[in-house]
Amino acid sequence: MGNRGMEELIPLVNKLQDAFSSIGQACNLDLPQIAVVGGQSAGKSSVLENFVGRDFLPRGSGIVTRRPLVLQLISATAEWAEFLHCKGKKFTDFDEVRQEIEAETDRVTGANKGISPVPINLRVYSPNVLNLTLIDLPGITKVPVGDQPADIEQQIREMIMQFITRESCLILAVTPANTDLANSDALKLAKDVDPQGLRTIGVITKLDLMDEGTDARDVLENKLLPLRRGYIGVVNRSQKDIDGKKDIKAALEAERKFFFSHPAYRHIGDKMGTPRLQKVLNQQLTNHIRDTLPAFRSKLQSQLLALDKEAEEYRGYRPDDPSRKTKQLLQMVQQFSVDFEKRIEGSGDQVDTVELSGGAKINRIFHERFPFELVKMECDEKEMRREISYAIKNIHGIRTGLFTPDMAFEAIVKKQIIKLKEPCVKCVDMVIQELINTVRQCSNKLECFPRLREETERIVTSHIRDRESRAKEQVLLVIDIQLSYINTNHEDFIGFANAQQRSSQTNKSQSSATNQVIRKGWLTINNISIMKGGAKEYWFVLTAESLSWFKDDEEKEKKYMLPLDNLKVRDVEKSFMSSKHIFCIFNTESRNVYKDNRTLELACDSQDDVDSWKSSLLRAGVYPEKTTTSESSTTTSDNFSMDPQLERKVETIRNLVDSYMAIVNKCIRDLMPKAIMHLMINNVKEFINAELLAQLYSAGDQNALMDESQEQAQRRDEVLRTHQALKEALAIIGDISTTTITVPLPPPVDNSWVGGSSGGRRSPPPSPTAPRRMSAGQRPAPRGAPPPPNRPGPLGPFNNSAESPQAPSRPNRAPPSIPR
Repeated sequence: MGNRGMEELIPLVNKLQDAFSSIGQACNLDLPQIAVVGGQSAGKSSVLENFVGRDFLPRGSGIVTRRPLVLQLISATAEWAEFLHCKGKKFTDFDEVRQEIEAETDRVTGANKGISPVPINLRVYSPNVLNLTLIDLPGITKVPVGDQPADIEQQIREMIMQFITRESCLILAVTPANTDLANSDALKLAKDVDPQGLRTIGVITKLDLMDEGTDARDVLENKLLPLRRGYIGVVNRSQKDIDGKKDIKAALEAERKFFFSHPAYRHIGDKMGTPRLQKVLNQQLTNHIRDTLPAFRSKLQSQLLALDKEAEEYRGYRPDDPSRKTKQLLQMVQQFSVDFEKRIEGSGDQVDTVELSGGAKINRIFHERFPFELVKMECDEKEMRREISYAIKNIHGIRTGLFTPDMAFEAIVKKQIIKLKEPCVKCVDMVIQELINTVRQCSNKLECFPRLREETERIVTSHIRDRESRAKEQVLLVIDIQLSYINTNHEDFIGFANAQQRSSQTNKSQSSATNQVIRKGWLTINNISIMKGGAKEYWFVLTAESLSWFKDDEEKEKKYMLPLDNLKVRDVEKSFMSSKHIFCIFNTESRNVYKDNRTLELACDSQDDVDSWKSSLLRAGVYPEKTTTSESSTTTSDNFSMDPQLERKVETIRNLVDSYMAIVNKCIRDLMPKAIMHLMINNVKEFINAELLAQLYSAGDQNALMDESQEQAQRRDEVLRTHQALKEALAIIGDISTTTITVPLPPPVDNSWVGGSSGGRRSPPPSPTAPRRMSAGQRPAPRGAPPPPNRPGPLGPFNNSAESPQAPSRPNRAPPSIPR
């Protein structure tokens, strides 16, 4: 065979296949195999039985092979079979092997012609076989029967493709000689995944069933419809022979007589038949393993390195050792404390690149979400003025006041301060939720010990909830302190004398910040019509005066600049078909914002991005739209008139309220993060560092806390078994010499005929003496001599000069359409 130095390779692959199947294919190696592909009743099962020399495969009409059968043939001195799912049980009666295949098939697929991609692993030891690994796949069918689904053909094709698309899989394409070879489903599938023909070997069956006066000589000589690796012909037992229990040895002898006695095949008789096919397949599989051995070894080494550290930790591991449990409990609690602090402080070794979490999320809550929630609580301008006017009138009562009353200012300010309680409490809730999420993320490393993880989460979460009420009390206390005394002597308060100058000061401060860039980033304009190209992404630049967008982040080609005057922001409901989150900008005076659009819809990838942009627009003076109840809407619509004197008083108090609330908001925005940080975050960190371990010890039995999960025990065993299997495999491979004598790869041939087109078939020019031919290139036995040695051999690439029969010469004629 030319592979004597590699004789151990195929048994090695068989051992590796069993080892990796038993550990759930943890190594995921692409092992070299031979897949047998063909239509129903093409003779695939008979070919396999001829290899073994025994009747052991299910027989019947229709689809019989309903699960892939991984058949490992191993040369041995005795004869028996064993299944991977029946470890330790030897089958010496091959009728029992057939029954076990049928029972195992029905167990997974049911008894009514269903199919399944789950393979059955069968190993056959025999002195009459060569070392081969084959996969018998279900025959390609067109029409569903029984309870088969309507797409049975597609399912079988997909199942076959799972095996033959692997670059390491050789394809044995089986086609009956009494059908049209150009329409062979097996060859068509092989051409789809192996267009160069490097992995495809053709097998022609049922040569003895061809019409009288016809033959397949041109096909077997690889001259008609050529394949790069050529064809081998076999003769299987007929159904009458099978029913009559004809011995396979006798069938193989009859096959040999058929080829050597048939006038069309006797000159290539030694290149035909099941024994020759066995030798060729064994040679090709061994050569293929040799070619893939370097990558094969590299995969094993990389997987071994990946498991080395984990296997070292598990080696000598004693789950029930009390000292180990105590030590590991201390280590786990310390690791949990370190992870929690790293996630809060932002120095984690595992940085999340998908979303904000931990300290970064809390920072966004403090400086973006909380200020935005504060601004949302500000009331509408018209509503504010109406409240001030009512307050002034109610304070004066029946009299007409000459001066602006202080009490109206205090009443309005206190009402505005009370409104701050809701966003402050909401800020505490958001921080608490993020702390609980952080605790759960840190406890993921404790999943090996379910009880410990559960107790840790319970204890820390309970402490966070205990601190929640304390934090909210302190936060509300800050608001109550602001309500207790209205400090009109504050250095930043404008006072009554300067209230009228408020507008000019505000305008001056705004003009000084006109050119300040507040934010840059990508946004999608969502409401561009399909006629104009649909939604597009632009680079947006927000300043205190305008919102501009450019074609890209180089900011060279400006598309539009939108002034921020009279603009507001509101949320837009997320559409069913869109994955983006949308908000829109609109003009309070009902004017078009952008070209012909009343609104500018902007889309972000996440709600956090939306909140961040709304917070930035807030800094630029673009406020969110107010949502009013139906009652307040009715009140707003009521007409009320103010005389000029009252209007001046309202304007004065309005400016005073703005000035004082700016001071309060600034104070609250500064104090709230500090209070939450002190009362919640730092306190939880100190609790985890100082008290968590003691709480765990007092929670119950420490040994029960450190009981590992069943999954962890399985994982440990699997890692150790896989690690040992990889070491053994590398040791075996390292002992094998890769120096071999091999047949070179056959030259390319024109196989464009594979594809089923009627025009794709090529045949040699007819000779005056050549009679009619069948659809598969069949012809009657020639009257002349056999082909000379310099003509393409009967098996193309499988033709060795040392084995070629000597024959008289004849004119060298080759079809012009076939490369020579």
